[in-house]
Amino acid sequence: MDLKNIVPILQLAVGPVILISGVGLLVLSMTNRFARIIDRSRHLADATRRGTPQDRERYLAQLRIMSRRARLVRAAIALATISLLLSAILVITLFLAALMGWEMAGVLVTIFIACLLALIVSLLLFLQDINVSLAALKLEIEDVGAGRP
Repeated sequence: MDLKNIVPILQLAVGPVILISGVGLLVLSMTNRFARIIDRSRHLADATRRGTPQDRERYLAQLRIMSRRARLVRAAIALATISLLLSAILVITLFLAALMGWEMAGVLVTIFIACLLALIVSLLLFLQDINVSLAALKLEIEDVGAGRP
């Protein structure tokens, strides 16, 4: 196969490669958020151990919210990573199918749809985490309004 035949194949593979780059940045954002959730949970756990019984209840409520958020973000990261893996498989499959002359349109479409579905569910979970984080903020605001430290 000469260069004239390979260039169009590479051009076809560029789309999924751009998807890999974009989703990679999303995963970076999600892992940073996950790290903040873990750090805040450790801080709350320490405060729970040192706090009064009244404080412990508030801290435990916060910890329950943090646990839920951590599970949501972990699932979002997992699905975004699956999306990345499917994108990479799509690039390889697309390239090999074009190079070898295989008719794999159905397989390619299936991989692409699975890739985007994983990304969509990942983003929905990420949005759910943001909504749950508002519940934690509401508890904090209530504590400040009640004059608690």
